[in-house]
Amino acid sequence: MAQTTTQTVPEGQKPEVRPAAAHRRGRRPQKPPVSPVSIIPLGGLNEIGKNMTAYECNGDIFVVDCGTAFPDDELLGVDLVIPDITWLEKNRDSLRGIVLTHGHEDHIGALPYVLKVLNVPVYGTRLTLGLVEGKLKEHGLYGKVKLNVVKPGDVIQLGCMSVEFIHVNHSIADSVALAITTPAGVIVQTGDFKIDSTPIQGGMIDLARFGELGNNGVLALLSDSTNAERPGYTMSERKVGESFDNLFVKAQGKRIIIATFASNIHRVQQIVNAAVAYGRRVAISGRSMVNVCGIAMELGYLTIPDGVLIEIEAINRLPRDKLVIVTTGSQGEPMSALYRMAYSDHRNVEISPDDFIIISASAIPGNEKTISKVINELMKLGAEVVYESLAEVHVSGHACQEEQKLILGLTKPKYFFPVHGEYKHLKKHAGLAKAIGIPPQNIVIPEIGRVYELRPDSLRMENTVPSGRVLVDGLGVGDVGSIVLRDRKHLAQDGLIVVVATIDSDNGTLIAGPDIVSRGFVYVRESEGLMEATRALAKSVLDDCARNGINDWGTIKTRVKEALSKQLYDKTKRSPMILPVIMEV
Repeated sequence: MAQTTTQTVPEGQKPEVRPAAAHRRGRRPQKPPVSPVSIIPLGGLNEIGKNMTAYECNGDIFVVDCGTAFPDDELLGVDLVIPDITWLEKNRDSLRGIVLTHGHEDHIGALPYVLKVLNVPVYGTRLTLGLVEGKLKEHGLYGKVKLNVVKPGDVIQLGCMSVEFIHVNHSIADSVALAITTPAGVIVQTGDFKIDSTPIQGGMIDLARFGELGNNGVLALLSDSTNAERPGYTMSERKVGESFDNLFVKAQGKRIIIATFASNIHRVQQIVNAAVAYGRRVAISGRSMVNVCGIAMELGYLTIPDGVLIEIEAINRLPRDKLVIVTTGSQGEPMSALYRMAYSDHRNVEISPDDFIIISASAIPGNEKTISKVINELMKLGAEVVYESLAEVHVSGHACQEEQKLILGLTKPKYFFPVHGEYKHLKKHAGLAKAIGIPPQNIVIPEIGRVYELRPDSLRMENTVPSGRVLVDGLGVGDVGSIVLRDRKHLAQDGLIVVVATIDSDNGTLIAGPDIVSRGFVYVRESEGLMEATRALAKSVLDDCARNGINDWGTIKTRVKEALSKQLYDKTKRSPMILPVIMEV
């Protein structure tokens, strides 16, 4: 009913009837403004690994993926690199959960470290959470974290945002993309994906759903950029099976050893199929390979006929030409099973000319040298080694250019964010988006820690949040920083000189020493003259401090370091770390 206003008028006159102000002026009530959604990358940009992205809207936050990265050559002694979650800790009351796209280490590896600080619900597919459970058991968190199994087609609600899971192909089973519905619009995040029309397990990627989303309107697309430099399409995983068939024929009379990623269950399944076809038994070597295969068999993702699988300790009871050993170490990792085989340090496997070794993986950027070293050592032991450049023994799990353009074309996003990869990969992917017609001003190469605020008709780059990398070294998380790394680098380059002396606490005179200890600087037995000169100079400095009444430890140590540093550099052109140890009695 229309709203009206009336007024009191003298008797006998009709009252003037007027519409309410808004209707009188022809205006409609204004709609409340749409709440923006913020995308906050916390990892996975300008790097390989450490994938983590946060979404925030109306005080609700959830996180997609929680991965680790390999330490580079500068991170001496570091075991793992994980994302900095300082911002999430500050906003812990708003955090609704962590959503996982698949079970690779660069997407789930940091979970135990994060969940110790932020115990929130985790959502993922059956295999992904099966792998997560194994990690939680190692870290004493099993049963303490709420794990929620989802499947493609499911939709979960996380505050004011909902997340739909979409089936995709990748080099690990149970991988999904995400369609995130927010008040500002729908955001699609592909996770790691490829288009495989003949997958080993499960169906083809759900391209129809991507198309439906595109027809209904996609505000933004975040898409995997790992293979953005490669033209064409990624080969089907079945191509590797064909190569295995040919190589098993070639390896007649020899033991076959195949190194691959532990998480590539499709690859392991094809190895098992080939072994069965050629009458061979299968043994598994490497801790991560044993763990992943065990979980995959338990959940039904890996099928091995009865009597085919044997323990690695039992391999010497069978003829060598009736064996296939599936192992870790495809990246040349120093503690891996294949590395120990190459350097004759494996408990059960001794490499000989009767071995036919297949490295069924491509090098992760930065690992090329370590892989080459392992291949060289295996060849020195007489083994025949086949690797990617010699045969089609590996296919990527990531989309190449034509597949990336197809997803862009299907989803038709208003805004595009290339993610997952080094800057050159992100830049190339941005170029592909421009080529299919997305306006350059709507393409953003994102930065870790930057806040990107999206509305239905605008994109703004806001301030940054704390971000970066946290280093895991042994049981220590975050206690190795730039100063410790600088010292490690210094020690690695020039070594260490320790000066040990005992002084009188009353007058500062030298009672014992100084003794000089050298580690990684020079070979003492061949440099006795230099060591004696160093000892004499240290004694002179300590005596001088005593004469001048200098008894402050900090000042004494500084004078010893400065004097020795100058003399050692003048004589050797090296700058070892100098560590004075002064004791008082």
